[in-house]
Amino acid sequence: PFAPKQPHFPARAKHVIHLFANGGPSQVDTFDPKPMLTKYHGQQLPGEHLKTERQTGAAMGSPFAFRKYGQSGIEVSDLFQNVARHVDDMCIVRSMHALVPNHEPSLMLMNSGAERVSIVRPSVGAWVTYGLGTENQNLPGFVALCPGGVPIVETQNWRSAFLPGAYQGTHIDTKEPDVTKLIANLKNTSLTQELQRGQLDLIQALNQKHLATRQGDPELEARIQSYELAYRMQMEATDAFDVEREPDHIRDLYGRDLQGRQMLIARRLIERGVRFVQVWHGAGQPWDSHNQIEKEHGRLAKECDQAIGALLTDLKQRGLLEDTLVMWGGEFGRTPTVELPTPGANAPDTKLGRDHNHHGFTMWFAGGGVKGGTIHGSTDEFGFRAQENPTSVHDIHATLLHLLGFDHTHLTFRYAGRDFRLTDVYGEVLHSILA
Repeated sequence: PFAPKQPHFPARAKHVIHLFANGGPSQVDTFDPKPMLTKYHGQQLPGEHLKTERQTGAAMGSPFAFRKYGQSGIEVSDLFQNVARHVDDMCIVRSMHALVPNHEPSLMLMNSGAERVSIVRPSVGAWVTYGLGTENQNLPGFVALCPGGVPIVETQNWRSAFLPGAYQGTHIDTKEPDVTKLIANLKNTSLTQELQRGQLDLIQALNQKHLATRQGDPELEARIQSYELAYRMQMEATDAFDVEREPDHIRDLYGRDLQGRQMLIARRLIERGVRFVQVWHGAGQPWDSHNQIEKEHGRLAKECDQAIGALLTDLKQRGLLEDTLVMWGGEFGRTPTVELPTPGANAPDTKLGRDHNHHGFTMWFAGGGVKGGTIHGSTDEFGFRAQENPTSVHDIHATLLHLLGFDHTHLTFRYAGRDFRLTDVYGEVLHSILA
């Protein structure tokens, strides 16, 4: 199932690194400056007051300064000064919109193209590995790096659902710095490699015999594949995940901390042929800054800005950015208005934070055939609603698949009498952001 496959047409990208700021980063505090929001700070916004998950009040100007970077002169806030140095390689999509202001359905929409939590659909990474296979048979084609546990909705974010189980993402908890503890049972302490190989060959022979009587049961086939992959990972994972094998200047570039380590692991996986790597900021929903957004967003950006900037630098200097699509964003954005305290639910300082906002938010893309130094779309003058060139999550998925060489309407899998696809019956390729 992991054998490399040809896409529908020549691809610009061969690999994807999806940097997931789970919880919902604020667009008006990061990559979408709004001077009018500062002008109306502390006042009620004119016009329609859009419905969000919780009650909000007056406008809140960003506490962070924006500056122009690169030849393109794109404005980025001081939260991401290292990332901002790469704006000439980035396309910033400022007109994203989702369907509802809730984490669970928005995560499912972003990761599987379907917002209903009760009906699990295949994740983006599973679709990509189903379509392309992978270039390294000794590592998973789809890896999800998430330190400290799992995000909201847990493993549904990288599940294969009705696609063959071999395409499901492999979760690695990157919180543990020791590579021998990073992946459970990486080394067999009781058997030599030769004896373990013989044992596995016997198990596989028995499993294949069992499978032959079960008419190719896909769940049984997936389990058989997982045994084989687990053994092959023992041979190669030690090298791939061991960042201490990198020279000091590279480790210093990324930063010798959690985010630096997992960004460096992402690069090492990509250069070893892994097809899709998703890098989560942390377990749960760390970017969900309902309270004290200046403090919380400041802390979160400080944790990852150096590492993300280093990833872009490193990919470019190695020639990997040309065929690696890097994308950053959350499941939605945040309101330009302050969130009001909700008795019994939020802390008294809620007025210093922002609520969920699915009406308009930002994602950015770099490499992999994307036109750098560009901005696609815009929100209204306050950053509340997508206004110019509104862009749906389905549009992003269609564009991602296009860059990987697929017509998103023809990458399908037949299940329960229907041909399913990642974009369902929606999605338009954003040709204007392609180089």
